[in-house]
Amino acid sequence: MARPMRPKADAGADTPLAALAASLPATVPFVGPEAQERSMGRRFDARLGANESVFGPSPRALEAIAGCGVWMYGDPEAHDLRRALAERHGAGIGNVVVGEGIDGLLGTLVRLTVEPGVSVVTSAGAYPTFSYHVRGFGGVLRTVPYRGDREDPEALLACAGEVGARLIYLANPDNPMGSWHDAAAVEAMIERLPRGCILVLDEAYADTAPPGAVPRVDLAKPVVRMRTFSKAHGLAGIRIGYAIGPETLIGAFDRVRNHFGVSRPAQAAALASLRDGAHLAATVTRIAGARERIATIVERHGLRALPSATNFVAVDCGSDGAFARAVLDGLAARGVFVRMPAVPPLDRCIRVSAGNSQDLDRLDAALGPALVDAGSRRVD
Repeated sequence: MARPMRPKADAGADTPLAALAASLPATVPFVGPEAQERSMGRRFDARLGANESVFGPSPRALEAIAGCGVWMYGDPEAHDLRRALAERHGAGIGNVVVGEGIDGLLGTLVRLTVEPGVSVVTSAGAYPTFSYHVRGFGGVLRTVPYRGDREDPEALLACAGEVGARLIYLANPDNPMGSWHDAAAVEAMIERLPRGCILVLDEAYADTAPPGAVPRVDLAKPVVRMRTFSKAHGLAGIRIGYAIGPETLIGAFDRVRNHFGVSRPAQAAALASLRDGAHLAATVTRIAGARERIATIVERHGLRALPSATNFVAVDCGSDGAFARAVLDGLAARGVFVRMPAVPPLDRCIRVSAGNSQDLDRLDAALGPALVDAGSRRVD
């Protein structure tokens, strides 16, 4: 007769972690919509929180994926794509590195430059993945507040000078607020970088920005500019982005990066998308139209849409973070996925991605009842 087995102790309890890893909180930067759907037991009707492009990739990109030979590893040098990107930006191929989206490139750059005790400056409430990587390598995060719903270059520079920062992070246009600085302001910031400090310039939304918001490429400056194919190019699901910077710094990525991290389909799709300017231009036009409709919808419901140079709109709910969270929860309960900033006073807003007409119809139908529920909760 078989005897019942005794439950084993949790093997993970005795698993040795590096001291730094053991000291970190058990958290991740984002809870994905898929996790929320599993928790709710149903799917969202409108996915308007992840800043993807519902308008899809170039048909040429899809053809390239189908014909690229997925049984092969990708070129670890991503040579053809890097050469095309270098030509596009007036740089040398040695000034360009390709990675698993901006998130992957941020992790590699932080690994190259940050060690325990090194100070890094960012804005309180800015894109959280950068801060996640900094903490993961033991860096000391210094934050400055936004000013007027925009990141504050003056405060970032002042803080970096005070603490001897190795990196400054600036997103232009900004996530989560959709705001932006003109090229002259960014170029002036670059000229005043403290000695030994690198500007991490996240340009994920450059494709949807006004032309005057994108600064010149000066490869002699200590600046790493990061771009992605996840937004206007519609390739978020295959994770590919690139960084441009001084050749000595970009070349150092080879020391630590995952050389086979960017797949053959991703490289083929990005190259094809880069060559389809007509599709990109049409998508940017559709994004602009969606931003206008979002503004019309939320203003009809008594809210305020903030100006945006991105593929989303930050919507001021007119109160505090608790009220905005209640609005977000009310939308989720009605099948509409959006996100919100995490830090006051930015958290008075929700953030709505550009969607197609059906998505925005669902937002329009859900927003009124969600606001009623949020108001009732505030009274209670």
